[in-house]
Amino acid sequence: MKKEIKDENGKRVHPYVPELCEQLRKGELDRREFLRTATLLGVSAGAAYGMAGKILGEPMVKEAAAAEDPKMGGTLRWGMQVQEMTDPAKFDWTEKSNVARHIVEYLCRTGSDNITRPYLAEGWEASDDLKTWTFKLRKGVKWSNGDDFNADDVVFNFTRWLDPKTGSSNIGLFASMVEEIDTGKKDDKGNAVMGKRMTAGAVEKIDSHTVRLNLNSAVLSMPENLYNYPTAIVHRRFEAEGGDLSKNPVGTGAYALAEHRVGDKAVLKRRDGYWGKKPFLDEIVYVDLGEDRAAWLAALASKQVDGIYQFDVNQLDMAERLPGVVVHTATTAQTAIARMQMDKAPFDDKRIRQAVQACMDHEKLLQLAYRGKGAPGEDHHVSPIHPEYAKLPVQKQDYAKAKKLLADAGHPNGIQITIDVGNTSGKWELDAMQAFREQCKPAGIDLVLNVMPSSQYWEVWDKTPFGFTSWTHRPLGVMVLNLGYRSGVPWNESHYNNPAFDKALDEASAILDVNERRKKMETVQSILQDDAVALQPLWRAVFTATSDKVKGYSTHPTFYHQFNEVWLA
Repeated sequence: MKKEIKDENGKRVHPYVPELCEQLRKGELDRREFLRTATLLGVSAGAAYGMAGKILGEPMVKEAAAAEDPKMGGTLRWGMQVQEMTDPAKFDWTEKSNVARHIVEYLCRTGSDNITRPYLAEGWEASDDLKTWTFKLRKGVKWSNGDDFNADDVVFNFTRWLDPKTGSSNIGLFASMVEEIDTGKKDDKGNAVMGKRMTAGAVEKIDSHTVRLNLNSAVLSMPENLYNYPTAIVHRRFEAEGGDLSKNPVGTGAYALAEHRVGDKAVLKRRDGYWGKKPFLDEIVYVDLGEDRAAWLAALASKQVDGIYQFDVNQLDMAERLPGVVVHTATTAQTAIARMQMDKAPFDDKRIRQAVQACMDHEKLLQLAYRGKGAPGEDHHVSPIHPEYAKLPVQKQDYAKAKKLLADAGHPNGIQITIDVGNTSGKWELDAMQAFREQCKPAGIDLVLNVMPSSQYWEVWDKTPFGFTSWTHRPLGVMVLNLGYRSGVPWNESHYNNPAFDKALDEASAILDVNERRKKMETVQSILQDDAVALQPLWRAVFTATSDKVKGYSTHPTFYHQFNEVWLA
């Protein structure tokens, strides 16, 4: 029987933490991964920094230079699309969550430093095998309607997320808490249609402020998963009271929704009775500047707004020359995927998918479409900045391979295919696909671009046989893969269904040792790359800009707005 380890305050420490410390001491683990993993295992951020400092013999947090004293008050005006904000569990755009984020909150919070800290949960413990996670909830937290926040709220949210009738992408994110069932329906070929539902006992209320999650398989990233944007905690009577946050904005957050008009603006006002530190800003106003991003920087330069959600890479030089404007850059796992639906002709033939894949020169597309501001993609949707990333052999453009695959698939004279492009993350998407169209020609592939407004693309993103879809940053590759590629999950836009991939992903998600996890991820990435489901030109850096009077702001790699510490000079 293993001896229980406790810290100086008598709190249980996960038995793997000493091993983490030893790996850091030996140089087998870098500081970033040490801090991330230790905090996921329940060590406080302060204690994790302290451990690392002692091991490395250097302070992990340097003394900050003297700064201006933050000032209370003022209105922050931010340029961003103002979208419908009905149900957080079904959010499919980060912009929706940014307005909601100041009203409803999360159990955990991952900062721009990739460290996950307690939020509505004051702390958590993981079992030795990572199959049981116990979350202690904060006491004294009040909903804006006066009710106490408690375990019933958390149980309600998990139960709702994992009910297929809800239609939440979270059912893929928390795959370790669901089971597969026969729906009783048949597909066109007479095969049973399988579905998913929450495993009995997966969510357990221990007491009024303690919730336990019982998983079917080990998962390290549970706290990080709980800051994915559709995991905001809504009130336990959310559905009974209409199920529309914009109409009944009950939350635990520091701000109350005063006004919300889709396509126009959203107004948030600081409310009394907030459980946490009082935010500096009196008011946050989101101003919808439309889809033309060229106008966003102009609005900032003319002082119509104090900050903008993002701007395109081809505007970088102009942004850096604007007086009184500060450019913020973040290295991210933001990307866009040219994905093919595996059950739609001609993409149901793996040879066709691989032939298209063989035409792509990822490095050239990075330079041509994104000025080299990022990294080349590798067609498996796991980024070099993800801690579990495994380096695979570099892919090479191969026209001879592409032509042979096409001939073997019955297209010796080439093929014409159409891809839908919506420029949902900027004009770089069209630039990338125009360049890729030229790369396809020598293989006899005629790539036709169907360019549409971004709003129209989002109406068909999960229906079109071939589309170029932008995906936001997640701190872990396994989070993206669970959301987008696991069999049968709502955001599986490619209709990918590979049990071997699902099994390998489960195995990788369960491993604590980062070096061993990379070995498993090599298998996961190789399967996805070989099946040629998602062609990925590049990973991109992202850019936002603010007035120089905006203080305390940093760009989150997922574009999450965390404005409680922002103030105006």
